[in-house]
Amino acid sequence: MTEKPPLTLYLAAPRGFCAGVDRAIKIVEMALEKWGAPVFVRHEIVHNKFVVDELRAKGAVFVEELEECPDDRPVIFSAHGVPKSVPAAAQAREMVFVDATCPLVSKVHIEAQRHAEAGLQMIMIGHKGHPETIGTMGQLPEGEVLLVETVEDVAHVDVRDPERLAFVTQTTLSVDDTKDIVAALQERFPAIIGPHKEDICYATTNRQEAVKAVAPKSDALLVVGAPNSSNSRRLVEVGAKAGCTYAQLVQRAENIDWRALDGIRSIAITAGASAPELLVNEVIDAFRSRYEVTVELVETAVENVEFKVPRALRTA
Repeated sequence: MTEKPPLTLYLAAPRGFCAGVDRAIKIVEMALEKWGAPVFVRHEIVHNKFVVDELRAKGAVFVEELEECPDDRPVIFSAHGVPKSVPAAAQAREMVFVDATCPLVSKVHIEAQRHAEAGLQMIMIGHKGHPETIGTMGQLPEGEVLLVETVEDVAHVDVRDPERLAFVTQTTLSVDDTKDIVAALQERFPAIIGPHKEDICYATTNRQEAVKAVAPKSDALLVVGAPNSSNSRRLVEVGAKAGCTYAQLVQRAENIDWRALDGIRSIAITAGASAPELLVNEVIDAFRSRYEVTVELVETAVENVEFKVPRALRTA
């Protein structure tokens, strides 16, 4: 029998589920317990196929628009947040609805509203078409929130009054890239008002810091997460920038490109905020089947954040 080659596996911590994702999944599960199936969910509750498939098997029905939901069944809004028009439409139809928006995204919504009430036009740093960006921009009337994605965009953004501006950011961005965009905004619009505390959420920041700690000493980095997960894709970018020559996103162990990993001596593993630990263990087991694995935990922060589910479900 051929001896397995040795491999050092650096396991990044924190990784995987954040408090907002945990809460959103619990909301769907508790809604199914309270009201029975089917419960409708507008957009994927979190961006992870495995999680969505598991909830679908329990009786959740995922749709993209409220129009696809019947009036007489409960509907849940995803963790990414929704434009104000969505709960307004649900109320007009007298639907039972539960908002699973992450509290840290809700904080950005409140911030945007507060600035608008003070007469400021908003600039949002985010990714066009991402549900969180759509939800945040949809808190205010058309034209009140301008989107910038890059430093280059800042040079071309057309504002109403450069003296009356504020900015917010999507919560799942790269911390380093966002700093550059903020610097460009402050240079072009010195009067612009920023958040009291950075909008990028604690979990995004912590997972990126953990990747920065493991990436430079690893031959390869695998991020367990979905292709439509913004925070997971940012982890791949952060790993590459931190000096890891091979950084890839994998949904599951079956997606690992073993030929690309031929000859490696060390690998770093992490997971996006919507990826369950079960999928991380599946990836580690796949490596154990091919290598003599030594696991080293690299922990850069300890998380103990917990968000309560809405009161309507706590009495279930």
